Amino acid sequence: MKYVRILAIDDHEMTPLGYKYVLEDKDLGGFQVKMDVASNYEMGEEGIRSSARGLKYDIILLDIRLFPTESHEPRSGEDLGILARELVPETKIVFMSSFSDNYRINSIFASVNPDGYMVKSEIDEKSLIAMVQTVITNPPYYSASALSAIRRKMANDVILDEQDKKILYYLSIGTRTKDIGQLISAANTTVESRKRQLKTLFGVENGNDLSLVEEAKKRGFL
Repeated sequence: MKYVRILAIDDHEMTPLGYKYVLEDKDLGGFQVKMDVASNYEMGEEGIRSSARGLKYDIILLDIRLFPTESHEPRSGEDLGILARELVPETKIVFMSSFSDNYRINSIFASVNPDGYMVKSEIDEKSLIAMVQTVITNPPYYSASALSAIRRKMANDVILDEQDKKILYYLSIGTRTKDIGQLISAANTTVESRKRQLKTLFGVENGNDLSLVEEAKKRGFL
């Protein structure tokens, strides 16, 4: 029997243990799963580095919201995905996250290009098994919300750079314009200028920030 080695990284420890319970000791069409669990960022990083030094994991399951336990530095599962792509490029990467918004999902695809993305609210035993089988044999695998976000982004004819996307994102969560500059390492005048350009691009030149955010949502950027 062939074994597929999986590392599941999630700071809600019961979640990956649930994956482990479902997947281990089942015959998934010619192979069985052996899963290790990492419950914080540091353990996940060490698991990836150990994989690079020795017997590699076939799949790494990553939550997005991960922060170092001894630091307030804003590191996440996305950072671990980037690290894994560098150290173990042949390993399949699948994000298992509660985030279903277009901005977050498409940011992940731009930085990591994962082999799968599942929104946690859409995960059940059947889809979890299907994900592993698909990622091992013929990736990628996306749950419904992730696939919808990808399709909407692909169909959009407006191209924005990362700074524009960050401005839209911070506006969408209610961040004041004067505070956005510090968050994206840009002058306030730059933020105001880009906002005006975005309103022109989206055809809401005379609208307020809410109008801009609503139009960005319609076009799949949020």
